[in-house]
Amino acid sequence: MRVLLYLIIFCFLSAFLSAQTLTGRVVAITDGDTFKLLTKDSTLIRVRVANIDCPESKQPFSQRAKQFTSSAVFDKQVEIKIIKNDRYGRAIAYVLYNDKNLSEELLKAGLAWHFVKYSNDESLQSLEDKAKQDKIGLWIDSKAMAPWEWRSSKKKKKKE
Repeated sequence: MRVLLYLIIFCFLSAFLSAQTLTGRVVAITDGDTFKLLTKDSTLIRVRVANIDCPESKQPFSQRAKQFTSSAVFDKQVEIKIIKNDRYGRAIAYVLYNDKNLSEELLKAGLAWHFVKYSNDESLQSLEDKAKQDKIGLWIDSKAMAPWEWRSSKKKKKKE
C-alpha cells in the first residue's frame, strides 16, 4: 500500500513539473544546448534545450553553437517550458526569448541536429533539412557527425 502511495505522489509531482513554465535570467552558458537559469526566487536551474543536440565540445562547430546561444540568451530574461527532467537533473525545456524558440533558431543557423530519438516534430526536421540543403553552419561538412554518434564512438574507444 505504501509503495502505491509513493507511486501516486511521484506521478503527481512528475505531471506537475512537466507542465511547469518558468522565467528567469540566463546566468551561464555550458554549451550550445545547455545553460543555467536564475529565477526570481534565486533558484538555479540547469536547462537542456528540448528536441535538438548541438555539437560536443571537441566537435567542429561546438564553439559557434555555444557563442550563438550566448548571444541569443546570456544575461537575458527567457521563458522555459519544462517537458521533464533528464537523468542528469537538467530541465529539458522549450526556451523562448524575443518571440523566438531557441531550438528552432539553432537549427536554422545550422548549429544543431534535430534530436529525432526524443522528438518527432516535423517542423524541426524541416528546419534542419533546409539548413543542410543550403549548407549553413555545420552542414558545410557533408560528413558532419551527429553528437549522439560521436559520443557513442568515444564510448566504444574507451572500452577497447
